[in-house]
Amino acid sequence: MGLFKKLRNKYVIWHANRVKFPEFTPSIIVRKKAAFSGRVQKVGFRLEIYCIARRMKITGWVRNLKDGSVEAELQGEQSHIDFLINCMRSLKRASVKKMAIIDLPIREDEESFTIVE
Repeated sequence: MGLFKKLRNKYVIWHANRVKFPEFTPSIIVRKKAAFSGRVQKVGFRLEIYCIARRMKITGWVRNLKDGSVEAELQGEQSHIDFLINCMRSLKRASVKKMAIIDLPIREDEESFTIVE
C-alpha cells in the first residue's frame, strides 16, 4: 500500500471515529441498497461507510463498482441507516452527485459489516 493511501486511510478512520451520533429513537430494522455516484472512489468513501456502520452496529457490505460508483447494502435500525446515508452525502472530501436507495428483504444470518474488494 502506498504512503498516500496509508495516510488517507488513517485520516478517514480518525474522521469516522469523530462523527457524533444524535440520540436515536429506537426504530424498525430495515435493509437498504444504496448506490452513490460522483467523486466517491479514491477518497476513502468505502472505509468511512465501514467505520461508521461498525460503530452503529449496522450489518451488510460496501464495494466499489467499475463505473466509479460505490454500492452498499445496509441493515439495521431505520434511523441509523438514514443517519449514515446523510453523513456520506455531506462528506466534504467526496462529492455525491446522485444517490439511489431501494428497500431489500432483511437477512437474518448477517452478523457484521464488510468491505467487498
